[in-house]
Amino acid sequence: MSHGAEGRLPGSFRDPAGFVFQRDGTFFRQVNRSYEATFAGLMDSGLYAKLTERGLLLRHEAADVGLAPEPGAVSVIRPEQLKFVSYPFEWSFSQLKASALTTLQVQRLALAHDLSLKDASAYNIQLHEGRPVLIDTLSFEPYEPGLPWVGYRQFCQHFLAPLALMAYRDIRLGTLLQLHLDGLPLDLAAGLLPWRARLRPGLLMHLHLHSRAQARHAESTQTRKSLKGRMSRRRLDALLESLESTVRRLTWNPGDTPWASYGDQSSYSDLGQGDKQRLVAEYLSQVDVESTWDLGGNVGIFSRIAAAKKVPVVSIDSDPGAVDLNYRQMADSGERNLFPIVADLTSPSPAIGWDNREVRSLTDRGPAGLLMALAVVHHLAISNNTHFERLAPFFASLGGRLLIEFVPPDDPMVLRLLEMRNHTFPWYTQEEFETAFSRWFRIERSDGIADSKRRLYLMAAL
Repeated sequence: MSHGAEGRLPGSFRDPAGFVFQRDGTFFRQVNRSYEATFAGLMDSGLYAKLTERGLLLRHEAADVGLAPEPGAVSVIRPEQLKFVSYPFEWSFSQLKASALTTLQVQRLALAHDLSLKDASAYNIQLHEGRPVLIDTLSFEPYEPGLPWVGYRQFCQHFLAPLALMAYRDIRLGTLLQLHLDGLPLDLAAGLLPWRARLRPGLLMHLHLHSRAQARHAESTQTRKSLKGRMSRRRLDALLESLESTVRRLTWNPGDTPWASYGDQSSYSDLGQGDKQRLVAEYLSQVDVESTWDLGGNVGIFSRIAAAKKVPVVSIDSDPGAVDLNYRQMADSGERNLFPIVADLTSPSPAIGWDNREVRSLTDRGPAGLLMALAVVHHLAISNNTHFERLAPFFASLGGRLLIEFVPPDDPMVLRLLEMRNHTFPWYTQEEFETAFSRWFRIERSDGIADSKRRLYLMAAL
C-alpha cells in the first residue's frame, strides 16, 4: 500500500507523541522525545510482546533514527506494512463490532500492565492478516489509579453509538461516521434510537445517560486530574466489562438487504455459473499483479478466486448485507488477503477531514494491479445512466488490468432494469461497449459464458 507523497502523512498530525511518514514507498513511525519514557515503558512492560503475540497490535522493528523527517525524534520504527487501508464508515456491521471488541481487549490487557489507551479511535484499527489490529503503537499512556478512562467518550462515539444505530434503527446509519470523523455525537445517537433501546441497561448507561452527563458538564472547568479518586480500578474493570457485554449483545441480520442473497439467486444457470468461475480463474492465471479490486464483489465468490493467488483483494460492494456476509466468512475461515468494504461506485468515498487530506478518497487508495467488474457494468450504465465513454476512463484510473463482464441488452437482468427507466438506451450494445473501452484498454481476450449471452473480457490499460 503506497500513499504516493514522501514525508509525513497528511492525516498523521494530531498526536504530539509522533507521526507516520513514508520513505521510498515504506511506512515508518517517528517517536518524539516527549514520548520516550512511555515508549520505553511499553516495550519493557511486556505489553507489546503480549499484544503482538495475540495479533492485537501491529508488529514493528527498530529503524535508523536518521530516517526521521522532522526534528525531535528519539526513535523510528518500521511497522508491518498494511496491504490496504479502509475507514470505519466503509466497514460492515460485523467488522465495526469486531474492531470495538479488539479495542476493549487491548485496553484490558494494557491495564494489566499498568498502562492504558489514551484514545479509542476507530481509525487506530485496521484489518491485517484477516483480523482487526491496533496500528497506533503510540496510543498508550501510564495508568494512573483513580482516574477515569480518557478513551471512554471516544469509544462510545466511534463504536457503540454507530453500532447501536445500525442494529436498532437502520444499517445505513453507519455512514454517518463519514460526516462525523470524531464519532457520532451521543445526543444525536440517543435521539435517533427507538425508545426500546433504553431497555438495554448498557445502552441506557453508555449512550443515553452518558449523553445527558455530557450536556450537564459542557461548561464545566473541571480537569481530568481533578477527578482523580472517582474511578477505582474495580469500577474501571466493571465499566470495560459492561461495554464489552453491550457490544456483544448488539446484532444485525445481513439477509435483510437487497443483494445479500444474490449469490443464491443469480441470473446464471448452474452450468453458466460454473463456466464463469472457470473462466475467471483462467483469466487470473494469465495476469501477474500485486493487488486486485473486485468492484461489485457482493459476498465475495469471485474475490476468493482472486485471493487464492495470495494477493490482497479489496472486495467492494454498496450493499452492507452482502459485505457483512463476506466479512463473516472471511473471519470464520481465517482468510488473510481479503478486504471487504462498503462503498458505492456511483459516489466513492471522498477525501475528507482537515484540508481534505486527513482521510484519503477511495480512488486515491488505488490504483490496483487488476480490476474485476463482473456483472456490474449494466447497473452503472442503466441504473446510474452512465455511458461507456465515462465508465472506461474511470476504470482505467483505478487499475492497470481489467477483467470485465458485458451483460447484453436482451439479458433478463438488463430487461428488468430497463423496465424501471422511462427512456431507452440505444447506446447500450456490445459494439458500443467494445469501442468505448478500446480507447482506454487493449482487449487481450474475450469469451462467452456458457448457457448465456454474457461475455467476459480481459483488458490491459493503454
